[in-house]
Amino acid sequence: MATTTKIQPRALVRASGGPRYAVALAVDALGTGLLRPFLLLYGVTVLRLSASVTGIAMTVGAVMGLVCMPAVGRWLDRGARSTVVAASMLVRVLGVALLLATPARHVWLFATAALFLGIGNQAWPAAHAALVATVAHGRERDAALAGGRALRNAGLGAGGLLATACLAGGTTALQALAAVTGLAYLAAAALAWSVHLHAHPAAAAAKDNDDEPAPRMRALLAANVIYAFCLNVTEIALPLVLVTQMHASPMWPAAIFVTNTVMVVTLQVPVTVLMSRFPRRSVLAIAGVVVTASYLGFLAATSLGHGWGTPAVATVSVVCTIGEIIYAGSATALVTAIAPAHVLGRALARFQLSTGFGLAVSPAVITALAPHGPAALWGSLAAATLLSASAVATEKDQGTRLSGRWRRARASS
Repeated sequence: MATTTKIQPRALVRASGGPRYAVALAVDALGTGLLRPFLLLYGVTVLRLSASVTGIAMTVGAVMGLVCMPAVGRWLDRGARSTVVAASMLVRVLGVALLLATPARHVWLFATAALFLGIGNQAWPAAHAALVATVAHGRERDAALAGGRALRNAGLGAGGLLATACLAGGTTALQALAAVTGLAYLAAAALAWSVHLHAHPAAAAAKDNDDEPAPRMRALLAANVIYAFCLNVTEIALPLVLVTQMHASPMWPAAIFVTNTVMVVTLQVPVTVLMSRFPRRSVLAIAGVVVTASYLGFLAATSLGHGWGTPAVATVSVVCTIGEIIYAGSATALVTAIAPAHVLGRALARFQLSTGFGLAVSPAVITALAPHGPAALWGSLAAATLLSASAVATEKDQGTRLSGRWRRARASS
């Protein structure tokens, strides 16, 4: 069992790519927070598209954005780091520019803009993780990844609040909001590119060829699809259950969302550092157990009725957020730890592909299960998440046995 690592703030900034890169992350997150929650409103209000057409275009854009991930992985494995991060931001500048140029009722241009925004949003996590893994190692890398997520959530929250304040301005304010978002992405891209960070995959490949073979990740990637559902519980499942089924005030899901954001911002780094005393794969399995427990808690809370049920759901959401924090702090860190350096980009791209797929299908799954009652929704999610946690733990044991046999065979050859 490893000892807990203490990370100093300055070391965390250095491990995250330096002050300029940290500012780039904050500006990028602020821009995403300005636009992401209100892209649907932009399509409906400014472009006068129907809500269903706008939603379909956004979903298709997000899903099609996943198609670029293999190319992103290969680009990263050729050594690019800050360039890929900057490109993920620049492609969103193009998406915003197309959005501003789209005339009313023009579905295809809006869909194309959503596609570019989707490509940037899908490519960024893998590119960012690869950059951090290049400048930081071990538990300092884990803390830097956690710090980046906390900073991003803070920026998303601030951007969302600013965007909410702009809603009263109507169409003109939404167009100005999109323009400011594009400028934010452009500034973030310039800052990220100025870091000028490049890896050396040839040297890494030579080193890795002398070590153990690449680990199997199939169970981890499959499990991650289910794990990613917890990221949409606060935004989709709880508002759906509280408002439409339990007839609670919309203030409840809003309060839960704010609490979730504050917890992630304040606890992501401390919890990740605290859990560093345990193996990363064990922590990821623990995250699955905690999330499963929260789903069962939601099932119990919804059975209490309207009086006690709503505050009970809000209380259990804290447990779900803790599970989300543990998951987010261990999942990407595990991939960066087990992937050989010369294929790190492709490993992170596959991991982001599984995350993006889980986020893309979870709204459809949640909304399909919810009408069948709490047992169908929370029971199914609990069973799937617990099975995923078991798969993560089982893959660890298989990997250990395979690695041991490989080392013994190498020693005898």
